[in-house]
Amino acid sequence: MPQSRFVADALGAVTICLVAVLVLVGLLCIVYSFYFRSRIRRQGDLIQLSYFGGPWIIRITYIFFAVWWGVGEIIRLNLLRRNGRVLSALTLKWQENICKCYIVSNLGFAEPCLFLTLVFLLRASLQRSGTLSRKWNMKTGGFVLLYCFPMFVLQLVVILIGPKYKKEHNPKLPSYFIKAASSKSNSPDDTVFCTYPLLSTVFLGLFATILTLYLFLLGRRILHLVINKGLQKRVYTLIISITSFFPLRVALLGLSVLSDPGRLLFDAIAFLAFLSLLCCAGVGICLLVYLPIADSLSLRSLQMDMEARRGASNEYNDTVSLIANQSPQRGSISFRTTEKDEASRGAAFVELSLFNPSQHSSPPGSPTLFVAGP
Repeated sequence: MPQSRFVADALGAVTICLVAVLVLVGLLCIVYSFYFRSRIRRQGDLIQLSYFGGPWIIRITYIFFAVWWGVGEIIRLNLLRRNGRVLSALTLKWQENICKCYIVSNLGFAEPCLFLTLVFLLRASLQRSGTLSRKWNMKTGGFVLLYCFPMFVLQLVVILIGPKYKKEHNPKLPSYFIKAASSKSNSPDDTVFCTYPLLSTVFLGLFATILTLYLFLLGRRILHLVINKGLQKRVYTLIISITSFFPLRVALLGLSVLSDPGRLLFDAIAFLAFLSLLCCAGVGICLLVYLPIADSLSLRSLQMDMEARRGASNEYNDTVSLIANQSPQRGSISFRTTEKDEASRGAAFVELSLFNPSQHSSPPGSPTLFVAGP
C-alpha cells in the first residue's frame, strides 16, 4: 500500500471516530435538554428556571446541524468507496453525484445553518423577553433557513450550472473553480475523490466574513453587559473560537486546490479543515447547550440549600423567641433575631435574582442576560 494511501486511510478512520464522538456528545446533550425540560414541567418549584430552558428547540436544532455536517464529512471520505468497502459497489457516476451532494449539503446548508443557529442563540441573550415561548423557537428556525437559502442556491449554481458554463462559454476556465469530484486514471481501484470547488469556497468565505464581523459586534455588546468573570471567559472562548476556526476552515479549503486529490498534502489540508470546524462545533455545543442547563440545575441545588438553611434559621428563631419571652430583655433579643432573618432573606433574594432576569426587583432599564448564551 502506498504511503499516501495509508495516511489517507488513517486520517479517514480518525475522522469517523471524531464524528462518532461528536454524535454521542450531541445525543447526550439532547437527552440532558429533555431531562431539564421534564423537570421544569414536573416540578412546580422549577418554574422560575423555565426562562433558561426557553430556547431548547434551537439548542437541539444546533446539535442536529452539527450531526448532519459530521455525517456529510464521513460520506465524503473515499475510504468508504474503495474495493471491499461499504460503498464500493457504486459506479463512478454515482460517486461523483455523492461528492456534488456533499458540497451542496455541507457547504450550502449544514455549515451556514450551524453558524446562523449559533448566532441566534447568542443574540437571544440580549433580548429582554420572548425567549420563553415556542413561537420564538419556530420563528428563529424559520429565519435560520431563510438566511441560509442564498448560500444553498449559490452552491447549487456552482455544481449544476458551473460545468455547463465552462463547457459552452468559457472552456479556458480552470476545472478547480467548479469541479466537485476528481478521478485518477492510474488508480488501482475505481475511486472518485471529492474536491472543494474554488467558487464554492469563495461564496463560503464571503458568508464567513459577514458572520465574523457581526459576531465581533455582538460579542462586544454581550461583554459590556456581563459582569460575571466566568461568563466573560465563556463569551471570549466562544467568540474567539468562531472567529478563528471558521475562517481557518475556509482558508484551508481554498488552499486545497493547490494539490491534486489523493495526494498526502490534499488529505492533510482536508483533515485540518475538518478538524477546525469540529472544534468550533464542539465548543458551541459545550457552551450553548450543556453549560446553560448544568448552571440552571446547579442554581436549583443552591436554592434548595438556601431553603434548608432558612428552615433551620426559622427553627433557631423560634427557640430564641421562646427563651426571650421568658427573659426581661425579650424585646431586644427578638428585634436582633428578626433583623438577622430579614437580612438573610434579602441576601437570598438578591443572589437568586442574579440568575433570574424576570425578577421585578431589578432596576428599570437594567440589561438582561440569560444563561442560554455562553
